[in-house]
Amino acid sequence: MARPTLIKNVIKGEMADIWNLFTQEEKAEMLAHFEVKTFKKDNVIYKEGEDSKYLMCLIKGKVKLTKEGVGGRYQIIRLIRPLQYFGFHPYFANIPYTANAITIESSVVAFLPMSILENYMYKNSKLSHFFVKQTAGELLHSDNMIVSLTQKHIRGRLAESLFRLRDFYGLSEDGTIDAKFSREDLANLSNMTTSNAIRTLSAFAKENLIEVNGRNIKITDEERLSKISKFGW
Repeated sequence: MARPTLIKNVIKGEMADIWNLFTQEEKAEMLAHFEVKTFKKDNVIYKEGEDSKYLMCLIKGKVKLTKEGVGGRYQIIRLIRPLQYFGFHPYFANIPYTANAITIESSVVAFLPMSILENYMYKNSKLSHFFVKQTAGELLHSDNMIVSLTQKHIRGRLAESLFRLRDFYGLSEDGTIDAKFSREDLANLSNMTTSNAIRTLSAFAKENLIEVNGRNIKITDEERLSKISKFGW
């Protein structure tokens, strides 16, 4: 698909929520700076420490935000699904990126320069409200993550991660979770070692809570697994 046609489809489709907030003059200026890029699996979109310059919208694919922790182990601090915005928070704080954005599968990402968007916000209250809503939603998500990762047992954390992946990305036609995570990524999402993630998945399978075939995972006893997720053990 030619670039002008692709951009036109994106702004009228996936990014219509923010695009419709611009005036005609703003749209004309933004079009000159609008970018859409394609990334392969495991590509880095941006690295921790780089200058934050763009509002990004995931058009297609899956993205994880990771941060290096103690001992060099990475924690997945947020998952991105299509039509979600990311990458703009550090700009408002006047700091570099505080995490890495890495594709989980082949992905398409749209980029809008924050410097231009910031200028629009001074005279466009609807655009300012858009960013307030985006930030508020992510703060609520972070609050829930903190409780889960700090207060739940390993089994509860992994069970919650499986439900989060299912609810976030949906199911494939065969009923498996439509997110083929490696054991390392499951561990990093659940704040545990890879070996603990492997052992806990095996235990869930033996208890007939899930079916595991490589990276394909199907929840087979939602009621019991939900109790483990809720009560944390």
